[in-house]
Amino acid sequence: MGESRHTPGSGRSIDREILALAIPALGALVAEPVFVLVDSAVVGHLGTAELAGLSLASNVLLTVVGLCIFLAYTTTASVARLTGAGKERAALQSGIDGLWLALGIGAVLAVGLLLAAPATVTALGADGDVARQAVTYLRWSAPGLAGMLLVQAATGVLRGLRDTRTPLVVAVAGAVLNTVLNIVLVYGAGLGIAGSGLGTAVTQVLMAVALGVIVVRGARARGASLRPHRAGILSGARAGVPLVIRTLSLRAAILLTVVVATDLGAVALAGHQVVSSLWALVAFALDALAIAAQALVGHGLGAGDVARVRTVLRRCLRWGVGAGAGIGVVLAATGWWIAPLFSADPDVRVAVALAMAVCGLLMPMAAWVFVLDGVLIGAGDGRYLAWAGMATLVVYLPAALAVAAWAPEGAQGLAWLWFAFAGVFTAARAVTTGWRARGDRWLVTGA
Repeated sequence: MGESRHTPGSGRSIDREILALAIPALGALVAEPVFVLVDSAVVGHLGTAELAGLSLASNVLLTVVGLCIFLAYTTTASVARLTGAGKERAALQSGIDGLWLALGIGAVLAVGLLLAAPATVTALGADGDVARQAVTYLRWSAPGLAGMLLVQAATGVLRGLRDTRTPLVVAVAGAVLNTVLNIVLVYGAGLGIAGSGLGTAVTQVLMAVALGVIVVRGARARGASLRPHRAGILSGARAGVPLVIRTLSLRAAILLTVVVATDLGAVALAGHQVVSSLWALVAFALDALAIAAQALVGHGLGAGDVARVRTVLRRCLRWGVGAGAGIGVVLAATGWWIAPLFSADPDVRVAVALAMAVCGLLMPMAAWVFVLDGVLIGAGDGRYLAWAGMATLVVYLPAALAVAAWAPEGAQGLAWLWFAFAGVFTAARAVTTGWRARGDRWLVTGA
């Protein structure tokens, strides 16, 4: 492993690099939830059954796409490491293989969703008009799945090349186009919820084309082949398996939290929907630093510069914990004012305010976890993250069950539930990732 000397301005220089990557990444990450919000706003005016169907269908899509997030993460790590090693042609070749892998998985999932949409909706408990609306949305949006996954892979390539501005531009343009298409197809063409699904599918495909063209041009400029390489595609798939397991552990913890919230009564469940939405928004924002860490750590390890990687780790953690503390204060202090925006029920308002206070208190620790997650993903340490994810889920399980068994219903119960999730579960993640980062086993240098 190589060591580099520090200069007095090295910390500030790295800070500038972190912010140059994180700020555009933040914009692109925030643009993604806008798709769901626009769909909800447009479809919501069609009727309650349509909105309920959209809610169910969009959660299915988000789960499928979320499990494939490894397409962005593994591509970022691979491209960044090879670029850091000075192997730009190989880096772009890895990126092209990532695009082919995304296209293949997307095509299979699209066909599967078209065929399995009715059974999936039924399995989730929907029936009648709500089920019909959900199936319609899933089937019209399914062709866009390949586009969604291609966007992930192409974005990963550009992040690996330390370009987060291009994905931001494409994401913003996509959000605008999605809004226009949804309004035109839903109301102008009279397609109803089908128009919303079609509009989203078309937007995702066009975004994939835009990003794909940029990646292909870069590959051609560096002499990389555009043909799929079996070894590269299989390598990407193998690297993705541990991250899928990691993501499954996170989804399982989130699902367990919803189950317990349901058991705590309608007030707790309604409050949980608000708090979990705000928590997800903050997580998206803080993930911008994780993305910067992925790119810079991968590049530094590829270059064999361990000292620089350690500096990136420290600076990203400093920025992350600082941002988490600031956001945490806002969450804790504004709960009583934010809650009335979501519910007229005074009991739900109290539940939201109490749970937000708990989240605010624990947000700095959560930010620490988000950054360390990005650092280890950038280092290609997916296998450890997979094992750690399952271990933290095991730690969280008894805490969640204890809340279900002993916590009172309503506001107090929700506060205890969020202490279990944002406290116990996140603390377990902080210990496992922090322990790993303190050691040297993840610092594997070279291409």
